[in-house]
Parts: sequence; C-alpha cells; structure tokens
Amino acid sequence: MRSGVLFDVDGTLVDSTYLHTVAWWEALRQFGADVPMSRIHRGIGMGSDNLLDHLLGPDRDRDDDERATTAHDVLYGAWWERLRPLPGAAELVRAVAGRGLAVVLASSARAPELDQLRRVLGADDVITAATSSSDAEQSKPAPDILEAALDQSGVDPKAAVFVGDSVWDVQAAGKLGIPVVGLACGGTSAAELTDAGAVAVYDDPAALLAALDDSPIAELR
Repeated sequence: MRSGVLFDVDGTLVDSTYLHTVAWWEALRQFGADVPMSRIHRGIGMGSDNLLDHLLGPDRDRDDDERATTAHDVLYGAWWERLRPLPGAAELVRAVAGRGLAVVLASSARAPELDQLRRVLGADDVITAATSSSDAEQSKPAPDILEAALDQSGVDPKAAVFVGDSVWDVQAAGKLGIPVVGLACGGTSAAELTDAGAVAVYDDPAALLAALDDSPIAELR
C-alpha cells in the first residue's frame, strides 16, 4: 500500500463543468424537460443516473433516460477539441508525483471521454491509475469510483487525499473517510464545499500548487 492523491477530473483539472451543464440543458429540452441551467450545474459531478433522478425525480418515466444521456454525450462531444486544462492542472499533478505520491484520476467519465480528458491534461507520464464509468456500479455521491481508484492504484485510503470540485465529490470521499481538498473552479463556492466537509478549499489547481507545502497533501508520506 502507498500514499497518494486521488483527483476528480471534470471541473477539477479540466474546465468542462459548464459545457456539461449546457449539453444536459439541451439534451433534456429535446425530451420535453425544461430545467434551469442553475439546477443542472448544481448536479454536475453526479453520474447521469443520479443526475436525472436529482433533476427530474426518482418516480419519473425512465423510458427516455438512455436516449437523453446519449444526446448529452453527442452534444458534449462537439466541444471536446475546445476543452482546456484549468490553470496549473498539469503542474499540480506533476508536483504531487514529485513528492513520491501516487497520482490517481478518479473519474466517472466514459472511456472515450476520459481518453480526451487525459490528452487535454497532458500528464500521462506521472499518472499511476485512472478510472472510468465502467469501473463503478453506482456513480457519485456513492463511493464506488473512489473504491475502484484505490484498488487499481494500491493507495491506502488512510494515506490518501481526494481533490474535487463538487459537493458530490466531498460526500463520496466522506463515506470512505478520505479527506477532501476542494477546488472552486468548477463553480461550487468555497463555502458550499466547506459546509459539505472539505478540509481545505482553493480557487483552482494553480492556487493549490502555490500552497502545496501547507496543504493537507503535504501531510502525506
């Protein structure tokens, strides 16, 4: 077992949260659900199954769920070539690896999307392991994807920190007792992340990198 840092990717290392929001807004409109973008944004970070329950209610007719998810994927895919890493993202993961810690991408993106996110990040040479949606039965806020990330990387959950941008990240990690460093660059405020249980919050990867020596990550050995 080794020490390591688990990273969410969407909204944490890659600037994609609002593109997901717009894609879901349009996909839902195609199937007769006019949901305000602000509500959709608050749910980004969940998997599509939980997100649709969150937005439309668990007792809805689910016949269109798969087609709505496919519509989102197609709409979001049109933006792939415009995705950009958030400030300091690659530098942060390289600095974490430079401390001898495992760098693990705990993503619930589908495999083709994860491949694109990794290309955008441009730090594959220091990534120990990476998960995709196929590695989890349930999506966040369930902890499945984090459990898969720990299993694949050999990281000890008692010697891990999770870096994420949503309250769903904080909730998922909390179920495993893993402390969370929150980043506000996904559009969730520092106050919301702190209230959800994040042990520290920074504006973006660059801000965390600048404060790395004083962050919870510095306590890992």
